[in-house]
Amino acid sequence: MADPQRAPRYEQLALWDWPIDELEPSTVEGTSPAVAEAIEGAVSSAAAVGSAPEASAAVLAVTEREAEPAVGEAYSVIASTLAAMAAEETRPLLDEPARRFRARRISGTDLAVFPVVLGGSTFGWTASADATAQILDAYVEAGGNAIDTADSYAAGRSETLIGAWLQSRGLRDSVVLSTKIAQSAENPGLSAQSIVRSAEASLSRLGVESVDLLYFSADDPAVPLEESLTAADALIRSGKVRYLAASGFSAQRLMEARVTAGQLMLPLFAGIQAHYNLVHRDEFEQELFPVARVQQLAVLPAVSLANGFLSGKYRGRGARSSDAHSRASRIEPYLNKWGYRVLSVLDDVAAQQGVAPAAVALAWLLTKPLVTAPVASASRPEQVADLVAAAHVHLTRAQVAALDRASRH
Repeated sequence: MADPQRAPRYEQLALWDWPIDELEPSTVEGTSPAVAEAIEGAVSSAAAVGSAPEASAAVLAVTEREAEPAVGEAYSVIASTLAAMAAEETRPLLDEPARRFRARRISGTDLAVFPVVLGGSTFGWTASADATAQILDAYVEAGGNAIDTADSYAAGRSETLIGAWLQSRGLRDSVVLSTKIAQSAENPGLSAQSIVRSAEASLSRLGVESVDLLYFSADDPAVPLEESLTAADALIRSGKVRYLAASGFSAQRLMEARVTAGQLMLPLFAGIQAHYNLVHRDEFEQELFPVARVQQLAVLPAVSLANGFLSGKYRGRGARSSDAHSRASRIEPYLNKWGYRVLSVLDDVAAQQGVAPAAVALAWLLTKPLVTAPVASASRPEQVADLVAAAHVHLTRAQVAALDRASRH
């Protein structure tokens, strides 16, 4: 692959940015040394002033004096073109192209999501109602279209705040909305009754008629899988849920769910949320990945920034007691030589890419097989930029390899 830094000059600079002193008339084939020298001198004189009209006039004057009609005619055209350009406002004809990203499809569905899903775990907890609306606005303005929440987040308040925002902005049809059930205090577990009640309550709080993706957010071995899947099937047939997914299921239980669904013609899981990030790899890569690959499940990594550790905010001696919301206890396993080595490499790659460490940590996940989009949360609107930046980061093979090496125990 060609090095972009070695691209031809005409690909690196727009025409209106070409400096006059880089015009090289002497290189034109067929120009005699005398003509070339004369034109070079004329252009150099005009370049000292930095004026396109003067350059064009100088070139035209030289060509009129010389006895080489073909060359003279060519330079006359160049001179008149320069003069015409100088007479107009010098600006791009088109706006600068926006940075592009490719939407990622959740396998087995018609859902296409932004490469970073906005998690709602902070809404109603570390993010107030006003901050939640601002975070959601910033995410959508940056091109985001996928929001993930749960009936257990802030005792349902996360869903309520998201629902109020959806209604006020009128964006339901343009957002891929997912929620999780099974861990609320009111309707715990995956019995048929709990599933139906949880889903109805979530729809009410969200103020919508259906959710795009419903997660079983925790396994419930006490309930037969056929009961849980049958209840989900009823929700899908009624139009209240479009697709089903899982979170917190072991590899063994994912296989059992697939066999049960296949035998009874019940809904299959389209994807899984898995605890997966730079400092928590083994559980997914060694246990869940083989099953996800065989079942062609979309993988949406949760805890993708290791509770904020991979944002680089928690370092040094004060990290263990720096978070008033008990986050410190969850990053404790990473506050050691190995964890700081990961942060060091993350800092290096972030500096090379010109983005924040959080963007690189999410971009690393996007390079991994089966990963559709990591789920990441923000407590303040200004944090959203670092999350969505991951969609535009293209890590080199060397950078991915360096992160892989540093994050292995």
